[in-house]
Amino acid sequence: MSGTPTRILLADDQDDVRSGFRLVLDSQPDMTVVGEAADGATALDLARHLRPDVVLADIRMPRLDGLELTRLLAGPEATTPTRVVVVTTFDLDAYVHTALHHGACGFLLKRSGPALLIEAVRAAMAGDALISPQITVRLLRHLSPPPTHPHAGPGPDTLTAREREIVRLVARGHTNQEIATALVISPGTAKTHLANIQSKLNLRNRVEIAAWSWQTGLTSPAP
Repeated sequence: MSGTPTRILLADDQDDVRSGFRLVLDSQPDMTVVGEAADGATALDLARHLRPDVVLADIRMPRLDGLELTRLLAGPEATTPTRVVVVTTFDLDAYVHTALHHGACGFLLKRSGPALLIEAVRAAMAGDALISPQITVRLLRHLSPPPTHPHAGPGPDTLTAREREIVRLVARGHTNQEIATALVISPGTAKTHLANIQSKLNLRNRVEIAAWSWQTGLTSPAP
């Protein structure tokens, strides 16, 4: 990693959670925590003053909840949109849908662990969207059920056999590191394959790749 570190604002009403996140993120050479807030209103003020690259926002906070904070910082009304990754304990479909609708570029469960937290920040900076693997498949059941009519657009044959393997793993919620381990390739190679897949299919991020996989029938819902 090179260049200016990614500047991060933490918004969570639990001191120990913020301390843990700070410890994880500040340990990365390409990241630095520039501020903390224990409630949504303070987070909004700090975000507008500090102009962080990424805001990590809990959902249930005093004064202003994380979903409304996301809308104000990343939604269509935001004059200077800020990347927001929602990090929460609560695994509820309504929260996931609302957060993404309001412009969140990631939705993580706090139990996902430090590696995924770091990857979510980097994905946000790359213009991608990362969702906890625990909820990806369930989310896609609602967002993109397999169609009853032929898919219009690029089909699976557009991709190489290896790219189709990667798409299937993305649709199951695997991270780049997990894809690399499963296919015995480097994380960098997995990332390159994903970039090629996005280019071939004209898709913006891994969420859209997973949805495409379900829509074309390349991946079927788990029983």
